[in-house]
Amino acid sequence: MPFFSVIIPLYNKEKNIAKTIQSVFAQNYTNYEIIIINDGSSDNSEKIVNTFTDERLQYFLTENKGVSNARNFAIDKANGEIIAFLDADDYWYPNHLEILFQLYKKFPDAGLLATSYEKKFNTNSIFLADFKNIKADSNSLIIIDDYFDSSSIDAIAWTSASAAPKNVLNSIKGFDSSITHGEDTDLWIRIALRHKVALATYVTATYNLNAKNRSKEINIKNKSFMKFEKFVEEEKKIPSLKKYLDANRYSIALEYRIFGDYLTSKKYCENINWKNLHWKNRFLIKQPKIVLLLFKKVQSSLISIFRLKLSSFK
Repeated sequence: MPFFSVIIPLYNKEKNIAKTIQSVFAQNYTNYEIIIINDGSSDNSEKIVNTFTDERLQYFLTENKGVSNARNFAIDKANGEIIAFLDADDYWYPNHLEILFQLYKKFPDAGLLATSYEKKFNTNSIFLADFKNIKADSNSLIIIDDYFDSSSIDAIAWTSASAAPKNVLNSIKGFDSSITHGEDTDLWIRIALRHKVALATYVTATYNLNAKNRSKEINIKNKSFMKFEKFVEEEKKIPSLKKYLDANRYSIALEYRIFGDYLTSKKYCENINWKNLHWKNRFLIKQPKIVLLLFKKVQSSLISIFRLKLSSFK
């Protein structure tokens, strides 16, 4: 039986899927299976996957129901003790599964396993994940004291650098399939509220933000965001969770404001305690769409040309 089940949901990623699969086959640790779920792709993704003949790879074609359904389908099919997630346009370094294995052996009671990662905006602009009060490349295996506080800049758990025991995922019924954006954040919150979170501060994965066959921009009206009402009672008791959720509320509110839907943006702002956020957040959320689009263009240029990453969260 494989120790890891590597789950890769696939939807129109013909430009990246081969490199993603190759990064799994290049792993130092080899006791794994790969489960690829083609979520109704309309490009050549299937043809590319079928060029791989390794017996550890299982391939399923389903109708398009979204990434949460695809991942839940694969979790049900998985034979491994630990489920490792990988998106079809991200990549692992050869040490990824090896480090996750070491992390699990040290903390077998952890419900969420994560490694450090880098964020790739383009060939020349790659930034290390920025965790609060944790050096992301210190090469240590630790338990996170406060997942929500430590994730206040970049999230400790990012999907392609995270794993969880299958029994934990089954106990919380996996991903919420009614959410189309932020379904992974919702899952990590639910796990972190009930289980220990273990982190390996080894850089083992690349978040490929430059893969803009993450295709066309999706109209925000078609997005279904995480449901904050799930955590109303918990955030009353856990200040760091309240702050973390407020940051997520703000991000969604800003997205609606950029889209020009000021009314929905205002609704997301109603439950924010602004003392939890930076002054830059309060400034930006008051700006009109045209100003926000200009700021986004400037931010993109600073990243691409000067390798300077700006954040409104610090």
